[in-house]
Amino acid sequence: MTSITDVSPAARRTAPLGLLAYVALAAVAVFFAATHSFDAYITNILMQAATYSVAVMGLTVVLGLCGQINLAQAAFFGLGAYAVGLGTVDYGLNFWVCIGLGLVTVLAAGAFLGASTIRLGGHYLAMVTISFQQIVTLVMINWIPVTHGPDGVSGISRPGLFTTAQAYLAFCVTVLAVVGYLVWRLPSSPLGRAMRAVRDNELAASVAGIDVQRTKVTAFAICALLGGLGGALFAGGFAYVSPDQFSFAESIVFLTMVLLGGVASPIGAVVGTGLLILIPEWLRFLKSVPGLYLAIYGLAVILIVLFMPDGIWGWISQFTRRFGSRSGVAPVRAEATALELRGSSGHAPEVLRVEGLAKHFGGLKAVDGVSFSVKRGSVHALIGPNGSGKTTTLNVLSGIYAPTAGSITLDGLDVTNLPPHRRTIAGLGRTFQNIRLFRTMTAVENVIIGAEHPGNPVQKAHHALDARARAALAFVGLGDRADELVTSFSYGHQRLIEIARALAGNPTLLLLDEPAAGLNSTEKLELTALLKRIAAKGLTILIIDHDMTLVSDVAEHITVLNFGRRIADGDPVSVLNHPDVVTAYLGSEPDAPY
Repeated sequence: MTSITDVSPAARRTAPLGLLAYVALAAVAVFFAATHSFDAYITNILMQAATYSVAVMGLTVVLGLCGQINLAQAAFFGLGAYAVGLGTVDYGLNFWVCIGLGLVTVLAAGAFLGASTIRLGGHYLAMVTISFQQIVTLVMINWIPVTHGPDGVSGISRPGLFTTAQAYLAFCVTVLAVVGYLVWRLPSSPLGRAMRAVRDNELAASVAGIDVQRTKVTAFAICALLGGLGGALFAGGFAYVSPDQFSFAESIVFLTMVLLGGVASPIGAVVGTGLLILIPEWLRFLKSVPGLYLAIYGLAVILIVLFMPDGIWGWISQFTRRFGSRSGVAPVRAEATALELRGSSGHAPEVLRVEGLAKHFGGLKAVDGVSFSVKRGSVHALIGPNGSGKTTTLNVLSGIYAPTAGSITLDGLDVTNLPPHRRTIAGLGRTFQNIRLFRTMTAVENVIIGAEHPGNPVQKAHHALDARARAALAFVGLGDRADELVTSFSYGHQRLIEIARALAGNPTLLLLDEPAAGLNSTEKLELTALLKRIAAKGLTILIIDHDMTLVSDVAEHITVLNFGRRIADGDPVSVLNHPDVVTAYLGSEPDAPY
C-alpha cells in the first residue's frame, strides 16, 4: 500500500503550488455550490457525497496514516447525526450547540475504542470495531424512548444562515475543503510523523521516543471526530435520520470508498466517495433487470481494486511521480551542520548501572541476576555465545521487556519501570539486530522522527529538526542521499541510517545490537571507523556483536554472558583471555591463546 506521504522530493518542493491549486479548486467548488441552483435530486447526491467524504477522511487518518483498521465508522457517523437530530428536535437546542455536543461524544467514544484496542491488531482489531458498531446500531434501534427506535428522527432543522439547500450545500463543501486541507497537512506534522512511524514499525517508533499507545488513541479519536462531523452535517442536510442509515453495511461502504479512491490521500477519499455514490446512479437504468445492476456495480469495484491496489488516486500519483522522475530536477538540500552530541556531559561517573537484572520466560531464565555498569564516555561491549541473553538484556534495558527482577539506573535516574519512549526521553538511544526503519519514508524523515522526541534539546521547529537529521546523516556518510526512500539503500547503508536516527535523538547512552551483522569486510571497517568517531565525541556506547575484531578494536570494557549469567567483566585483554570465556564463547581449550 502506498504511503500517505510517499512522494518525491520534487513533489515536496512544489507543495506551495499544490496548496495554491488546492485553495483555488476549493474556492471554485464552494462558489459553484453557492451560486448554481440544482434540482433536489442533484442537490441530495452532492450533499451525500460531501458529508460522506468528511467521514471517509477519518479512515484516511486511522488506516492510511496510522495503519489501524476501523470497521465502526458508520457508528461514529450515526452518533454525530443523532446528536444533531435529537438535540434540535427533542430538546430544542441550537444547531451549533448540537454539533459541539456530538463532536465531544464521538471524540470520547473514539478515544475509548482506541484505548480498548491498543494491544490488538489485524483481525482481532477488526472484530472489536465490528462489535462496537453492532452495539451502537442495537442501541439506536431498541432504546426507543431516547432514539425513537426504527422510526428515526424527522424534522431536523438547519442553522439560520443555511436554511436553503443551496446554501447548506455550499457550507458542507466548505467544511469538506477545510477538513481536506487539515488531513493533507497532518502527515508533515509531528503527530502525523508519529502515526506514520507507528504504522511502519511500532517497535522502532517506541524506541525513537514515540508514545505508541497515545498515538493510536489519537488516530482513532480523530477518525471518530471526522465521522461524527460528517454525520452531523448529514442530519442537517437530509432532515431525517434512522438506524438503518448507520448500520455495519454502511461501515463497509465507508471502507470501500477509502480503498477505492486511495487510502493514502484525502483526495482519494473524495474520489472514492464520489464514485461509490455516483456509480449506482449511473447504473440506475439497469435496475429493471434483476441482479444485473448489482453484478455490474460489484464487478466495477473488483476490477478497480485488483488493477489499482493503491486506489484510483494512488495510481494517478504513481503515474505523476514516474513522469516527474524523468524531469531530471535535482533535489534542493539544506546544508548540513556539524552534529552535536550530548557526549560525556553529566556528573555521575557511570551512565548505566544494572543490578541483579533478571528476565524469565516461564521456566527459562534468559537473563539471570546480571550486574554491570557502563562508565561515562566509554565504549562497553556485551558479548557471549548465541542464546547467552545479550539481546534479551538489551531489550530489558530499552523497555521492550519488563524485568523479572533487578534495577536499571540511567544517568542517575531509575528507569526500571519506564516504557520505551520514556527511556528514550531520559537519554537512551537504540538500534536493532534486524534493521527496523520506517520503510515508506525517506532517510531524512526517518532521522527526523528520531530527533523530535521531547527529551531532545533540539528546537522543535521543522527547519531545526531537518538540519539536525541531515547533520546526523552527513556524520554517517549519507548526507547526499538524505531525500531518498530508505528502501533504495543497501543493507549496510540502512544500518547507518538507523544509527543516524539514534544519534539525532541526542542520547546519553547508545545501545547497538549487532551493528556489524550482515556487513561485508569493507563495511565493517567503515563501521569501526564510525564507532570511533562517535566515541571521540564523548558519547557512551554499549555494543553487542559477534565480531571479535570489531569488539577488540572499539571496546574499552567487556562484559561476557553465558546462559544468562555474567561470567567475566573487565578490560578486553583480560576478558578475552579469561579461561571461562575462552571455553564458553570461543569454543577453545582454556589454555589456548586468543
